[in-house]
Amino acid sequence: MITNDAVVLGILLVVLAAVYYTSQLNTPGWKKFYKFVPAILLCYFIPALLNWPIGLISGEQSKLYFISTRYFLPASLILFFLGADLKSIIGLGPKALIMFFTSTFGVMIAAPLAILITYKLFPGLITVPADDLWRGLGTIAASWIGGGANQTAVKEILGVSNDLFGTMVVIDVLVGNLWLAVLLYLVASDNALNKWFRADTSAIVALEEKVARFGSSVTHIPSTTDVFVMMAVAFGGVGLSHFGSDLILPWLGQFEESFKKIHLESLVNGFFWIILFASVIGIILSFTPLRKLEGAGASRWGSFFLYIMVATIGMQMDLGAVSNHMGLFVIGLIWITLHGIILVIVGRLIKAPFFFLAVGSQANIGGAASAPIVAGSFNPALAPVGVLLAVLGLTIGTYGGLLCAYMMQAVLGV
Repeated sequence: MITNDAVVLGILLVVLAAVYYTSQLNTPGWKKFYKFVPAILLCYFIPALLNWPIGLISGEQSKLYFISTRYFLPASLILFFLGADLKSIIGLGPKALIMFFTSTFGVMIAAPLAILITYKLFPGLITVPADDLWRGLGTIAASWIGGGANQTAVKEILGVSNDLFGTMVVIDVLVGNLWLAVLLYLVASDNALNKWFRADTSAIVALEEKVARFGSSVTHIPSTTDVFVMMAVAFGGVGLSHFGSDLILPWLGQFEESFKKIHLESLVNGFFWIILFASVIGIILSFTPLRKLEGAGASRWGSFFLYIMVATIGMQMDLGAVSNHMGLFVIGLIWITLHGIILVIVGRLIKAPFFFLAVGSQANIGGAASAPIVAGSFNPALAPVGVLLAVLGLTIGTYGGLLCAYMMQAVLGV
């Protein structure tokens, strides 16, 4: 019904404000409600419902998601990194990387298993020809390991038709976003899950406490000057990130064919460089006096931009599309469920905190756009961990997607 993005943005901000206002109310009804339904989950699902079935707004027609990923996301990353303690993040240990690569291999291993289970339990449900199926699902694997750039690369390499690719994008977005919702819901049970995993969370707690102490030592009522300086740092950094991306892409363009031959198309993708430059700028500024802007609310502004991102991700969901692609949707659900089971098994074996499981998974499945959302939902101080892992996912996504596709081809025998 509404196609004016100014109106849509206003609606999304009203939704976000309403959710967080009611979540802070001290009344028994609201307290009980938010005990079972995390606030961040509503920030995600209400825009999804406004898209479908209500049809008030349209994620497909709106440009807000593009604006969020290109402007608000890098701004939030810079503001989060400002108060980050990089040394302590590195000190979190190897379990973060172990769970990230477990997530990667989980996506690859679960795909052929999901195909076998679907064909066994629901014969006749899959209408896509087998030779097209493994190619199309390979594009989802590339997206779930890296991101959109990797997905497009695998599409071109495997020769997936535009019609089939469009269908796969629907399944990718729908199932991936449902998994994001599950992770956000489980964040509320973080302590109970860590007990079950028998996890040592001391390094994470120490990082949170260290960042909190630093924040307390510099906290003050922000002046108008503070706000201007913060916005200058955030969006000046965004401008530099875009400038750097625009500068390096034409130079890298001359090597595009070489990159394609070794399946590193991400290196000629502008979004990859925007995220990378924004992260580097934030890291550099965290070693300067500007990190004291954390005391004026830098991470709170980062959270504000990030939650706009959450709402725009939500409005991309079209739950009505399930009925049109039921067979592929079933494969996707089984695939993501097996992925989760593999993560849980490895996480319990190595006694990893649930934080590493959730962020490692989302760094693959959702990439740079949503990994910091999951990490920041634990604590804003932890958002940079999600960014660093997501950048790693972008570099290996094409290789992982292709290998996964060939594994599915072998299972299908085509």
